[in-house]
Amino acid sequence: MKKPLVGALLSLLLLGAAATPAVAAPTAPSAPTATAPGATAVAVTYAGTVALSNCSGSVVRAPASQPGDLALVLSNGHCLESGFPAAGEVIADRPSTRSFSLLNAAGSKVGTLRASRIAYATMTDTDISIYRLTRTYAQIQSQYGITALTLGDVRPAQGSAIKVVSGYWKRTYSCSVDGFAYRLKEGDWTWKDSVRYTSACNTIGGTSGSPVIDTTTGKVVAVNNTGNEDGGRCTVNNPCEVDQNGNVTVRQGINYAQQTYIVVPCIAPGNTIDLNRPGCTLPKP
Repeated sequence: MKKPLVGALLSLLLLGAAATPAVAAPTAPSAPTATAPGATAVAVTYAGTVALSNCSGSVVRAPASQPGDLALVLSNGHCLESGFPAAGEVIADRPSTRSFSLLNAAGSKVGTLRASRIAYATMTDTDISIYRLTRTYAQIQSQYGITALTLGDVRPAQGSAIKVVSGYWKRTYSCSVDGFAYRLKEGDWTWKDSVRYTSACNTIGGTSGSPVIDTTTGKVVAVNNTGNEDGGRCTVNNPCEVDQNGNVTVRQGINYAQQTYIVVPCIAPGNTIDLNRPGCTLPKP
């Protein structure tokens, strides 16, 4: 995992570099991805991103969210203030008073937002946390001039140009979707249909929870969460890809994200998370 920054160094000291007998060569650097014919690339800035105490995140809205809805913040499940959820654990509608530093387009802090609930969080099948804030989208827009990022409602395409925008580091990584991992296994956790970046997105600790933004639509298509640091095989900080036949591939230096279009069907009117809505496939408690 692109671990919370405080834990990253400790983890490296404790785990060391794991060895594996068969390591795939890192994906070769690719040329910048061209925008599709007729499409215009949108300007991707830090506006709407947030810095957590240990990770990155973003203020997000579903396509049907309303200005008067209490806003949501998206990050990783492994960025929770309570620590990593266990494999199989799902957290829903739990009180939280966590604070977030809201950034403007230039990456400067313009205010502090506060959560009222952890609306949803898990590290099972995906690695996400969704916080419900105490302020509405309209209030945030009025006070800070910041508009929430919109969650895309379709699966990203291979080859799509993307940017990973870290509010923690105020750093942006540009690359493209190299492909998808049928299963991505890291330690006790397994994630489904993960986005694999081309090598230019060499994300680091503290970038966990960063929104992955499609540069053609400007929408959030994934949330950054992990990468294989040392070439280890399926260990913490060294995820491996597992295909439909159980074959394992290790790609040292390559990083990954979890798709977010699956979140959209679970967001009900009023911006509440309803795991029983039609089309919602997020794991249930």
